[in-house]
Amino acid sequence: MKYIEKYCKILIVKINMEVISPMFTGHLCFLTLSPMGRVSIQALVGTNVTLAVSHAGASQPEVMWFLGKLLVAKWTVGESSLPDAASGVLKAEQDGSLTFRNVSMIYNGTYTVEMNKIGEAKVSATFDLFIYDLIMNVSLHTDSDDAIEGEVKFSLYYSTIQGEAKEVQWLFNGLQIKDGSHYSISGKRLTIKQPSRNDTGRYTVLLTNPFSSEDHHRNITVLYGPDMPLLKVSPTKAVFVSGESLFLSCQADGEPAPSNTWTFNGESIPAFSPGTVSLTDVKTNQSGVYTCLMINSRTNAALQRNITVIVYESPSGAPQCSVQTVPGGAALQFLCVWPGGAPAARVSFPSLSDAGGEGDYSITVQDIHKLNRQEIICTAEHPLRSTHCSVFPSAPVDFLAVVSTSVSADDQMMVLMVCSPEATPEALVFWMKSGERLQNDHKYQISTNTTQLRIRDFNASSADLDTYTCSAVNPLGNKTLHTTLTGPQISNSSVLSNEDGTEVTLTWDVPLTSVITGFDIQMKGPEFSQPDVNTADFHTIQIMPAFSRSAGISALDPKSTYYFRIIPKAGRTAGEQSENHRIGPAAELSVAAVAALSAGIPCGLLLLFILIGFIYCATQDRRYPVSRAVEKVVVSQSALNPHNLLRARLKTPADDRLQQPERADPVSSVDSSVRMTTAV
Repeated sequence: MKYIEKYCKILIVKINMEVISPMFTGHLCFLTLSPMGRVSIQALVGTNVTLAVSHAGASQPEVMWFLGKLLVAKWTVGESSLPDAASGVLKAEQDGSLTFRNVSMIYNGTYTVEMNKIGEAKVSATFDLFIYDLIMNVSLHTDSDDAIEGEVKFSLYYSTIQGEAKEVQWLFNGLQIKDGSHYSISGKRLTIKQPSRNDTGRYTVLLTNPFSSEDHHRNITVLYGPDMPLLKVSPTKAVFVSGESLFLSCQADGEPAPSNTWTFNGESIPAFSPGTVSLTDVKTNQSGVYTCLMINSRTNAALQRNITVIVYESPSGAPQCSVQTVPGGAALQFLCVWPGGAPAARVSFPSLSDAGGEGDYSITVQDIHKLNRQEIICTAEHPLRSTHCSVFPSAPVDFLAVVSTSVSADDQMMVLMVCSPEATPEALVFWMKSGERLQNDHKYQISTNTTQLRIRDFNASSADLDTYTCSAVNPLGNKTLHTTLTGPQISNSSVLSNEDGTEVTLTWDVPLTSVITGFDIQMKGPEFSQPDVNTADFHTIQIMPAFSRSAGISALDPKSTYYFRIIPKAGRTAGEQSENHRIGPAAELSVAAVAALSAGIPCGLLLLFILIGFIYCATQDRRYPVSRAVEKVVVSQSALNPHNLLRARLKTPADDRLQQPERADPVSSVDSSVRMTTAV
């Protein structure tokens, strides 16, 4: 133990204690005391409170507790018996702490603990002990019975039966009062300097300490007046809207407050509260002058004042603008409607006329062509708000026909064609087929607004596949659209596989005028349930509705090859299939490809030898002597027959299908010519 302490004292100079402390757990090198700073402790009268300390670095140090400079307790830590102190109020703890039992107010003060150990430095800690009692029975008092406006001062003060406050707050109507020019706070007293009517209200004193909090209220009324009466409308508005609620208040300042009565058109109005009447869900007939009569009950003095209430009613909704064709089709009638309201709203078309109307106004315009695609604005004015609406007269613009197909329960196909041109006023649509006007009958049905044509019992392989024309007409112009219906078609298609090769997605497009009721998704390849079984023909694996443009197929074998295609259908009529899409690993050379390759290489060599022969023959016309060595070379090359050697490498005897047609004759003829030329 002594060795360890000596070793610690040497190392403490060189190394931070935090580094070596884990090496010598339980063996500190010097006496320490906790807490290290000044500690404030608050306690309630009659409770037990401990000034807790802990030490380390030395065993059984001597402990001394002081109140100020007065020694109140002394003992050695760890002794089995502890000394009595302060007639049983103080208790010495074995760890050096000091406990107060049933503490009373007389033990308030600052306490200091010191610990000594021979060979160690003295350590100490300081505690501020505050003892509080519960605050009870707070009362507020005044120096005089009445507070009068204009006097020098008015004072309030508080008293308690038990307990002292650590903090005192004065409040007026819930707001804290600050010491200043109007209020003076001293000890237990609050003084109001030169009180006024504004000081009338509720005064509160709030006393707090760490263990209790008590407050007390007192209402103080400052006497004054009476003053001139004040009339108010709540909420404060110049104009009220029908359906709103409001309050009329009539207050004559004075103490005591005067009584008052409200009248309207000579009739009394029941009061909601003294001086106030409530008008709920007001109507326009409640606009007018309201009178308040005020009487002081002590002096019988009377005052009368009037206030005017205005109630408006806004027109409902928003103004509506429209334009329509005048019978005969040569003019346009513009309408602007904003009904209701008090007073009535005024509406007009400033760009068409200076005139206007109240709530409902229309104007007919003969010269309409300059109005095409021009914004025609209707201004709407009302005392509550100003707004506007607008309309854009326009001739029909380019549009597209929308074609859809459906099948009834009895397997009859119906095609719906929709021509919805944008036009203002709305255009009238005429339908034709092959230049003839269509009318409603069993085959053709035209909607009430003429924008839709239904073709019943449609046959996708008959004369129903024809050109249909819809013409849209309004006074500002017309547009014609020709639409040729076609049988079921697919414009393009594609296939996309996932990374694992187990799922594919087919996508396709359809011409806008194609009559289609659905799609058959077909596949060729291994069966899903039996991957070892390969189907030689395409078969349908999914049936998709007419609006579909994609289909997903899963559970594929990534090591197998599949083929997919889409068949568009119109009822029972099938259209031209899409291209065949192949999914699977890269294909090996087919038997036909190998055979073609076997035949192609000899043919290439044959052409090369023919070219050499022609060149050689041309050189013989010069009659240059030819050496025997050259003759041997040429003959030996011919005897090798390179065509036959190459062909022999490519041929596979095991498969007769790889045998190519015999090409020996052409090759032999070339060889003979070569030999003959060489011999000459």
